[in-house]
Amino acid sequence: MDALTAHPSLPPDSPLAMPVQSLSEAPGRGAAPSTRPATLALRRLFVIGGAIALTVFGAYEMYFVLNGNGPNTLGLFVLFLFVVLFAWIALAFTSSLGGFVSLLSGGGLGLGIARSGPLPALHTRTALLLPTYNESPSRVMAGLTAIYESLQATGRLDSFDLFILSDTTNPDVWIEEEAAFLALRERTGGHRRIFYRRRPKNTERKAGNVGEWVRRFGAAYPHMITLDADSVMDGGTIVRIASAMETHPGVGLIQTLPVIVNGSTLFARMQQFAGRVYGPLIAAGIAWWHGSEGNYWGHNAIIRTRAFAEQAGLPVLTGRRPIGGHILSHDFVEAALMRRAGWAIHMVPGLAGSYEESPPSLTDIAIRDRRWCQGNLQHAGVLPARGLHWVSRLHLLMGIGSYVTSPLWLVFLLCGILISLQSRFVKPEYFGGTKLLYPNWPQVDPVLAKYVFIGTMAVLLAPKLLAYVALLANPNDRRGAGGALRALLSLLLETLIGGLIAPVAMLIQTSGVISILAGRDSGWNAQRRDDGRIPLSVVWSGYWRYMLFGLVLAAIAWAVSPALFAWMSPVLLGLVLAVPLVSLTAARELGLAFRRAGLLRIPEETSPPAVLARAVHLQGEGRDMPDGAAMRRLLDDPMLLAAHRAMLPPPRRPGQDPFEPLLALGLAKLDEAADLDQALSLLSLPERAAVLGSPVGLARLVALGQSSATQTIPSPLP
Repeated sequence: MDALTAHPSLPPDSPLAMPVQSLSEAPGRGAAPSTRPATLALRRLFVIGGAIALTVFGAYEMYFVLNGNGPNTLGLFVLFLFVVLFAWIALAFTSSLGGFVSLLSGGGLGLGIARSGPLPALHTRTALLLPTYNESPSRVMAGLTAIYESLQATGRLDSFDLFILSDTTNPDVWIEEEAAFLALRERTGGHRRIFYRRRPKNTERKAGNVGEWVRRFGAAYPHMITLDADSVMDGGTIVRIASAMETHPGVGLIQTLPVIVNGSTLFARMQQFAGRVYGPLIAAGIAWWHGSEGNYWGHNAIIRTRAFAEQAGLPVLTGRRPIGGHILSHDFVEAALMRRAGWAIHMVPGLAGSYEESPPSLTDIAIRDRRWCQGNLQHAGVLPARGLHWVSRLHLLMGIGSYVTSPLWLVFLLCGILISLQSRFVKPEYFGGTKLLYPNWPQVDPVLAKYVFIGTMAVLLAPKLLAYVALLANPNDRRGAGGALRALLSLLLETLIGGLIAPVAMLIQTSGVISILAGRDSGWNAQRRDDGRIPLSVVWSGYWRYMLFGLVLAAIAWAVSPALFAWMSPVLLGLVLAVPLVSLTAARELGLAFRRAGLLRIPEETSPPAVLARAVHLQGEGRDMPDGAAMRRLLDDPMLLAAHRAMLPPPRRPGQDPFEPLLALGLAKLDEAADLDQALSLLSLPERAAVLGSPVGLARLVALGQSSATQTIPSPLP
């Protein structure tokens, strides 16, 4: 009997309609959510009103810095840029003040969720969905095993099923996934609770992957928890948020705060330190004033399946790609559409037990960021949608602004240099066509400019100081970060290196925005999650332009005045050192050296939670197969081959299968091949996938493998 006869790879279908939503017609909005905090209006007045007041004051001071001799075109343009950029950091500052109050008062929860104590009973079923796309199967299964065992330890396992939703296109990874899925079932005994489904074509990417599950199985599960390939969640955390969904039928989504863990390179360790120390303050702040109009980050969140199905069917945006087409950053939009229909969206940053990983280098994060940039710029097509809550529109605007601010900072910097150049080399025309007592010319007040700069930096860096104070107020977190002194040194180190990297990141994001607006699609590639080491030649080819740009800016600044050069030195230094910075921060050895010194530590590293320690241990045990080995294992393992056949989707009618041309070409190459080795060398990866996905192609491949095995058996002695 094969492995899937008694326990199929999927449960019976339980369809749930998920209609595509209209952006021009709004559904009827219900009453205000009952879970909205009573003081929410005052909180929003404090955060948004405070940011506006700070921005007005900053604009007033900046006006006199630039326009002391009266208004002028360049001065007003720079003032406009300053207002937009200062408003951005002012909102972050006032939001962090709210987060500071929330952290010190033990907030960040709500909805009756407790941090500790007995776990509540559950009465409904929840599906855990792990969409994966060409990810390491051993890594994925390590995390899922740890989650499963943690749920089992809660005594509430009967309320949960796990689904591995594969969009994998690499045939070797596909076979590894199937083998790992069968091994996971055997290891845990979860034959009735762990399921696997692969889509041959990853239409609409992750949003389409989850949407297909909802339409096919969603009616059987009142709630679903979305995970990423690197997600790990504690079983107790999962039970508590599932209970909150049961208790509050008007809540559509509860987002946890994933803590970044397992960083080994210097860059990843900086990311995880910043995320662990500053992240809770930032998340507590936005949860404090977002209230029932929270946001969704795409993973480590629980969603009411019916609400999602009714409201989160994403439309295809009109216009040409990359702005038009399927929405890449789907999570913001899904939350906005659900809130539009009256469902409450909450965040609970005060609940521990939610984890993820960070890309290991600036290069890797830039690749991911390019895709996020395109997705967030697409939100411009969603902003005019009818019926959206104003806070949801603000989420979309902030998503756009997180990328648009980079080119604005660059323009602001270049305009400042231009003003300095004019004042240094161009003689003012005091008496032009209109006789004025003073020249109509930007004239910077250096003393006032210094104070505005100091004030701006204070607003920018204050959240880090508040986060440090909040860390000191929490004994467990303080000890977990290495103590007060080491935590302070880590903060200074992260701020210094992060400040040097910031100009390079600004140029990377600026080039991304420009290329997207020029029509270049970002695509969708699997994320690298391991060692960030990149050959120096590759780093040089990717970053020499930033070094050259920094040298040109440095020469211009020095030509204007040594004072301007000194003011710009942090930006200039980061650009000129782009190549060594990127190379060194991607080094695992340097990151581990800081760890041994007790720097950039986080509590989850000092005292790892059980579920996280288990996931890391299992990940260390796992090994992925080399290229081509999975295909050979499939042909050599009768049980795996039978399971693979059983998991293939029903064949389509001629003319309806998009992979027919690839299959035809693959079959032709198999006919030409003398043995399996030659067949594998002739077939491209898409052709291998098409052959493996067809009963006919699979039969041809099996026959070729058997023929090759027969040829290698030595003939008996006469």
